[in-house]
Amino acid sequence: MLTCDANYEWWMTDSYYNSAKLKAGANDASTMQNLDQLFNHYRDIDKSDETDVIGVEGCMQYFADLGVDLEEPVVLVILTEFNAPTMGEVPRQGFVDCWKRLGAAEIAAQKDHLPILRASLVTRPDTFKSTYKHTFKLALAPTQRSISLETALPYWRLLLTAPSLAWNTPTTPWLDWFAEYLETRWKKGVSKDLWEQTGVFVQKSLEDESMGWWSEDGAWPGVLDEFVGFVKEKRAAAAAAAEAGGRESMEL
Repeated sequence: MLTCDANYEWWMTDSYYNSAKLKAGANDASTMQNLDQLFNHYRDIDKSDETDVIGVEGCMQYFADLGVDLEEPVVLVILTEFNAPTMGEVPRQGFVDCWKRLGAAEIAAQKDHLPILRASLVTRPDTFKSTYKHTFKLALAPTQRSISLETALPYWRLLLTAPSLAWNTPTTPWLDWFAEYLETRWKKGVSKDLWEQTGVFVQKSLEDESMGWWSEDGAWPGVLDEFVGFVKEKRAAAAAAAEAGGRESMEL
């Protein structure tokens, strides 16, 4: 349930986006021209024959000019807004449409949007869901249908750790246990279905860490069924250790 502060933040965020849409309606021709020129500046850095794509070097310079570290989760939000097909590749249409919609045709104006974009992973569930889903596409290598565990884990850590949506609850360090389980007992690739169903699992476990929503008859990937068993093992071990520690204290 959202707190009063979170509800206020939600209202402020929605108001901000609505205000940006109103601003975007003014001076459309000038905005489009400025955005095309800005896009061309970063596109030309790669010295490629592509006319409508910013390449790797151009992307790195663009984020540097925005003042955004490439290890920040907001990078994934921005690339999702751009509908980027992969990391290090930004299409003209997505770039122009995004910043036209938000009414920001210059780097300085785009920087002003960063605080809201950063916060949106927590304050706007739809933004988190779309960014989480699109990240699989960004991480996917050409011709592949799954991503390696070595690739998936850093993205999960980026998306599921503050300042993004922190996958932890009072009694369960979900992300740490999930990574431990995958690295010790799974070690296979991550399919699109597993990626997306993990996102659903994350949301449900944050809403109810007791897993009252869980059913062995549910249509979850087998790896998540097994992870639930792993969590129960961890909790039982923690409870046993706490009980043993309590007995020792009483004996002393």
